[in-house]
Amino acid sequence: MHRIFDRTASLLFIAVGAAFILGARNLSSTAYGSRVGPDLFPMGLGALLILLSLRLFFETFRHPGKEESGDKGSLDWRRFGGMLAAALLYALLLETLGYVLSTFLFLFAGFQLIERGKWVRSAMVAAVFSGGVYFLYAGVMKGTLPGWPVWFAG
Repeated sequence: MHRIFDRTASLLFIAVGAAFILGARNLSSTAYGSRVGPDLFPMGLGALLILLSLRLFFETFRHPGKEESGDKGSLDWRRFGGMLAAALLYALLLETLGYVLSTFLFLFAGFQLIERGKWVRSAMVAAVFSGGVYFLYAGVMKGTLPGWPVWFAG
């Protein structure tokens, strides 16, 4: 049951990744005041999504008779719904809360959905990732991302 779902999902995500790449080609190559164009992230994300989806697709053939332990043939809809809700909130709040804060909250919520507890570790990883990506993209590569919210920056 899970193998069929994984294969179908991987093919769907390959198509989404290809759409990201094709859509990114229609964006301008550079933005005013930025060395990094708006096409870089969608194109990179599309390529990464295709590569990860291909890996998932071929992994389903690797162990054809082996099922997960404790598998009852059903998907974990609560976690899926939680991650979907977190992703939608992330997209809606990105401009309002800024990149660093909204990404931190999204990652923290995702880590807690995957594995409850370990709050400190989840917070540390989420903080290092969101701050690190912001520093690399905005500081080193001179790209632009939504900054801190007005009420937070002071």
